[in-house]
Amino acid sequence: MRDVNLLINNGVNVKKSLELFGDMATYDETLGDFLSDINEKEAKIKQSKEIGDMANYAILVHGLKSDAKYFGFDKLANLAYQHEMASKENNMYYVTENFDDLIKELDFIVHLVKQYLGLEEVGTATSFVAPKKDRALIVVDDSSVIKNFVQKIFNNQFEVLMASDGTEALNLIASIKDTRIVGMLLDLNMPNFNGFQVLEYFKNNNLFDRIPVSIITGVGNDNLVANAFNYPIVDVIRKPFNERDIKEVVEKTVQYAH
Repeated sequence: MRDVNLLINNGVNVKKSLELFGDMATYDETLGDFLSDINEKEAKIKQSKEIGDMANYAILVHGLKSDAKYFGFDKLANLAYQHEMASKENNMYYVTENFDDLIKELDFIVHLVKQYLGLEEVGTATSFVAPKKDRALIVVDDSSVIKNFVQKIFNNQFEVLMASDGTEALNLIASIKDTRIVGMLLDLNMPNFNGFQVLEYFKNNNLFDRIPVSIITGVGNDNLVANAFNYPIVDVIRKPFNERDIKEVVEKTVQYAH
């Protein structure tokens, strides 16, 4: 039996996390999702730092900060936030001087989670594949935690399709032939092709009439979020959110589907 005290005694704010995940079974399952792609995420963070790509570095550590907050990894979230702020200011000195502290804490969390879950190695998570449905909900977010959380909630209702950036989302939309897309949940802050670029593409190609869009974002800048309402979106929901919040937004969004 998993002992949650192992996490609590090592500074994990499990109580706060349960406001999002609801129960320990969901929390534990989603921890597995966190482990399944953390190696790739860490590698991308290191690569961006090594080549001095502060724009993508800021986005990547922002995603790490968000995931850490969801799971109650408060120290890791704070370190990632400091790196996010420094990289947005193009402060390579701070990033370089404090990078080892960030990676050390991340590796500690990964080891702790493995120990808690009783895993020796991080394998590829096995995803449940639901029967194909005639209505699709698209989730566009660079956080696998968010995508998998939404999928678990709505998998019995929609075919939940997931993309990690705007390019993947648009390619996904172009490939769908027989399934009606009833809504999209779109993050704003993503690497490569971000949420605002997706909104602009939708505007230029009259896609809002076909696919209603709501924004899911951890962006703290109110002016930036307000800019999203320059497009005919349905609603905005701020991260972190809980199951009730996301159900309300999805229900509201799909009502606009034609």
